[in-house]
Amino acid sequence: MVEVRGVHKEFGRGADAVHVLRGVDLTVARGSVTVVLGPSGSGKSTLLRCVNELEEITAGSIVVDGERMGYREDAKGVLHRLHPKVIARQRQRIGMVFQRFHLFPHMTALENVMEAPVQVRGMSKRDARTRALQLLERVGLGDRTDHYPAQLSGGQQQRVAIARALAMDPELMLFDEPTSALDPELVGEVLAVMKDLAADGMTMIVVTHEIGFAREVADHVVFMDQGVIVEEGAPAQVIDSPREQRTQEFLAHVL
Repeated sequence: MVEVRGVHKEFGRGADAVHVLRGVDLTVARGSVTVVLGPSGSGKSTLLRCVNELEEITAGSIVVDGERMGYREDAKGVLHRLHPKVIARQRQRIGMVFQRFHLFPHMTALENVMEAPVQVRGMSKRDARTRALQLLERVGLGDRTDHYPAQLSGGQQQRVAIARALAMDPELMLFDEPTSALDPELVGEVLAVMKDLAADGMTMIVVTHEIGFAREVADHVVFMDQGVIVEEGAPAQVIDSPREQRTQEFLAHVL
């Protein structure tokens, strides 16, 4: 589903450039859950943003479902940046859930979930409403459809954000530390929704510090540090029997 090859990302230029990703290679199988672990500043979130074309890569390639993201290659092998409208179309196939919920404060939960299908895909408001109601029910908020974000807990707002991402029928879901801004007692309700999505076969890449979730749900665990993948494999290998000293040190602090 996702092929990341030799991806570099630098912010800035010349001597002041910050090299955040340093030749990342990653394969994500269709229908699998890949969890990315690592300390702050290791490049985890930047990798997700590059997959979703929110950041332009400096070198390498990212292919999602057979389509190269952000670029086309001409007959001479020269890469050309795609038009922003084409990139926006590519991005529609990918749902992303951020640390902060980014809900529209002046819209109800129902209106937040309806907005993108109506405005971006041209769906009728009636069909969008039906779909939004189904999704809010799915994330356990069928009784909160008319509530505004300020009337919802952090966990409820994040579940609305997940429903909003699902409203575009994505082929791939990206989660960027979706529980890190939540009070501890609210984390479980968001993880439960994510587990449900995984059980339904949604392809997911999840950046998180929730080791229990990684151990229980992930098919593949990646540990990143300083812009590179240090170690990857099955949860039992990476989490329970890490081979690399840097992985061992990280897990010793978080477990």
